[in-house]
Amino acid sequence: MLLSRSPVPVASSPPSHPWAGIVLLILAMWTLSCLDATGKWLMAAGLPLLVLSWVRYAVHLLLVLALVLPLRGPGVLRSKRPREQVLRGVAMLMATLMFFSALRYLPQAEATAINFLAPMIVLALAPWLLREPPRLSRWVACGVAFAGVLVIVRPGGGLHPLGVALGLLTACCMAAQYIATRRVAADDPFTSIVWSGAVGTVCLTLALPWYLPQALPVLKALGPAQWVLLVSTGVSGALGHLLQIGAYRNAGASMLAPFVYLQIISASAVGWLVWGHFPDALTWLGIAIICASGVGIGCLEWRRGRALASAGR
Repeated sequence: MLLSRSPVPVASSPPSHPWAGIVLLILAMWTLSCLDATGKWLMAAGLPLLVLSWVRYAVHLLLVLALVLPLRGPGVLRSKRPREQVLRGVAMLMATLMFFSALRYLPQAEATAINFLAPMIVLALAPWLLREPPRLSRWVACGVAFAGVLVIVRPGGGLHPLGVALGLLTACCMAAQYIATRRVAADDPFTSIVWSGAVGTVCLTLALPWYLPQALPVLKALGPAQWVLLVSTGVSGALGHLLQIGAYRNAGASMLAPFVYLQIISASAVGWLVWGHFPDALTWLGIAIICASGVGIGCLEWRRGRALASAGR
């Protein structure tokens, strides 16, 4: 899945190791890109989407609990805003389902690039959803990013229309997840990562009676290597989010924001290594427009924040 600018609420202690944060963020990018590639490969082998997602969330939850509970104790399970945590978990689950569905029809690099609309959607809607002052620069950046997406999904570009629609739905779900993340900022970041795994696991477990019987023949036909890959989706999902927490604990969000867009490199590299697909020149132009828009508004917001901080001294 696409890296968010701040995937989980981060503690307010001042970051002190920016290079460590950058390295951890890059590792998270590659880990989550490998998760996406594994999911795409397993679905191409016939594994149903809901079974893939259930294993991804269940293993994620078990692994995070095994790592976090000994360090933080049972108190880490308690949330100060449980309703918002549930909403965040549902948004994350829907984003996962939409993105894996999009990967059925789209190459990994293009699907990832479309998802970069998510933070722009948040910025564009911030005056109404986050009660932030309206800013023309944010709406311009969102428009420029959308123009970049139009270049990628242009007529004649060879992308499946349903895949494009699912990619855009993924971006909307991820935008909802980012907004919900802002609203649970008072919680420990490990609380959020546990709740997100738990909400997805519970929802998919409740639906098991409807989709598991049809999936049993496919599961019985899986070989040992495919089972390892299936379990690895939960491991890489949990590891990717834990690496993100480490990144944002070591470096500020404003410093890491430009590096988030390097995920397109990991997605393109993994897509090329696994399927031999590499975006064409016009697709790279659209990707560059999206990234330039994001980096540009990120730098502008950083400078505005510094100016406000200086004025408040």
